[in-house]
Amino acid sequence: MKVPGTVTINLDDYLELVEHTHKTQELRESTARAAKEMSVFLSFLCTRNDVATYIDEFNRQSKTAQIVVEDGRATIEFKNDKDKISDE
Repeated sequence: MKVPGTVTINLDDYLELVEHTHKTQELRESTARAAKEMSVFLSFLCTRNDVATYIDEFNRQSKTAQIVVEDGRATIEFKNDKDKISDE
C-alpha cells in the first residue's frame, strides 16, 4: 500500500540507499542469469541421462523452487512468485 507524502533524510543516508538499490538490482540480475544457466545445464543433462528421479527428489525437498521438465527442456519455477527461468 502506497501512502502519499514526503520523507526527509540526510544526504549520506540517501546516497547509501541509492548504492544499496543498485547492488540489489545487480544481485537480482546475476541471480536470474545463474538460474538461466542452471536451466540450460539441466536441459543438457536431461538429454544425456535419466535424471527424473533426482529432479523429483529436488522438488520434494526444495521449499523455494521446483524444476519442471517438458519435452527435454528444464524450467526453474520459484514457488514464491512463480517466475520462470528457462533455457530459451
